[in-house]
Amino acid sequence: MKYENVTPAVFIDRPNRFIANVSINGRAETVHVKNTGRCRELLIPGAEVFLTKPGTKGRKTAYDLIAVRKDNGLLINIDSQAPNKAAAEWLSGKGFSRIIPEYSYGSSRIDFFMEKNTGTGITEKYLMEIKGCTLEREGTGYFPDAPTKRGARHLRELIQAAREGYKACAAFVIQMDGITEVLPNTDTDPDFAAAYEEAKRMGVQILFLCCHVEPDSLTIITT
Repeated sequence: MKYENVTPAVFIDRPNRFIANVSINGRAETVHVKNTGRCRELLIPGAEVFLTKPGTKGRKTAYDLIAVRKDNGLLINIDSQAPNKAAAEWLSGKGFSRIIPEYSYGSSRIDFFMEKNTGTGITEKYLMEIKGCTLEREGTGYFPDAPTKRGARHLRELIQAAREGYKACAAFVIQMDGITEVLPNTDTDPDFAAAYEEAKRMGVQILFLCCHVEPDSLTIITT
């Protein structure tokens, strides 16, 4: 997926989870942060960040903050909407006969329902939940960076789907280069970690979607 009108800036501070103050060529600007997670190890004063300017009328902020360069040099896309968009592009080339986003299942909306014709008269049904990973420690990805009851609920919905015959999958879109695995962030969210391990035991596929990140793009490179 690609962004238009990308501008580099320097991070100043984050008054709340929705906005940040940045410097664009020495000019202070308040921008929207497209991620309500903590991002504490990323959004630190002086960090290089990247903004996009959607140009939507009536906005309170002209720019969205979409990426940040970590102090180890790693460029991380932090746009929480980007993983689903990138996954939709990726799924479109995987031979599914039908792809439905935001599919109602149980008490949740699962990110994607897919169907695939096997050629033997049987149609396989898939449910896939997408999780974006922006937290990196010593070359490994972790999820989540803040407690998420919704995340654990989705995994348990996938467990039930697997019992009912769906091919159920939790796919982690890794929003940075060079990271190939995502582990549950047990200290931050032990309930999600328990659901993650249960899902693996109960036949839910855990998929790591490796990415290439540029200031203006997020591309899944997993084949």
